Amino acid sequence: MMDGSMGWLWIWPVFVVVGLVLLGYVAYGLVQRRGTRPGAWRLPALRTLDERYARGEIDDHTYRTRRAELT
Repeated sequence: MMDGSMGWLWIWPVFVVVGLVLLGYVAYGLVQRRGTRPGAWRLPALRTLDERYARGEIDDHTYRTRRAELT
C-alpha cells in the first residue's frame, strides 16, 4: 500500500522548523524596535530645522517656535 506518499513526510518537520525560525526573527525584530527611544524621529526634524535656520530660510521667531514644539 505504499504509493510513494511516505517520501514527502519529511517535509512537514522542515516547515515547522522554518516557521519557528521566522516567528523568532519577527519577535526579535519587535523587541529590538521597542528598545529605540521614543521620539527618535525628532532628531532628523531638529537637524533639518537647524539647517534651515542656518541658511536663513526661516527667521528667529519661527525657529524658536518650531524648536519648542519639537523638544
